[in-house]
Amino acid sequence: MLTYDYHCPGNQKTVQVQHGMRERIASWGELRHKAGLEADGTPDDAPVERLISGGLLGTVNGGTPSSSEAARAALPVMGGCCGNPAGCQRHG
Repeated sequence: MLTYDYHCPGNQKTVQVQHGMRERIASWGELRHKAGLEADGTPDDAPVERLISGGLLGTVNGGTPSSSEAARAALPVMGGCCGNPAGCQRHG
């Protein structure tokens, strides 16, 4: 399972959840249920957007923490507030 950040423009909340790569979350209701959040007055059909982030790096069998650090150091630094060089829908 990977960790993803989602933002709801309707309530300005950003929530972190874990799910498989093929799973898609499109609404606040889906996100709220996945994260185990209580209803807060935001309509369940309010759209959410997945934010671009660095993701969660891990090691594979035989890997070491230092090999993960080396892989992380080799990643390019991306611009934009959400890691998207062209910006994002949330921030223009």
